[in-house]
Amino acid sequence: QVQFVESGGGLVQPGESLRLSCAASGFTFSTYAMGWYRQAPGKEREQVARISSIDRSTNYANSVKGRFTISRTNAKNTVYLQMNNLKPEDTAVYYCHTTVGFVGSWGQGTQVTVSS
Repeated sequence: QVQFVESGGGLVQPGESLRLSCAASGFTFSTYAMGWYRQAPGKEREQVARISSIDRSTNYANSVKGRFTISRTNAKNTVYLQMNNLKPEDTAVYYCHTTVGFVGSWGQGTQVTVSS
């Protein structure tokens, strides 16, 4: 079945950077779009970034445009989220996601905390 293992979260100060990784298995990774979502305490889960499978086109939430970059390495079945100039409002649990056969799948999430 579809499985993800996210890593790379942590505690950083405002203005610092983190790189999240999501290793996928259980499906043909290269043929599916991948997304990163986040959920802050008391808030709904929101999509942060998305990358397509074929042309690797990307989309970003307005709140992270210019600071976050999503990328993928199909040979490693891995999607990344480079997060620069982090802000306290970026604090959340970050999840990777895809939809295979009309069924959405989520990883376990990785905590990102931005605080001085």
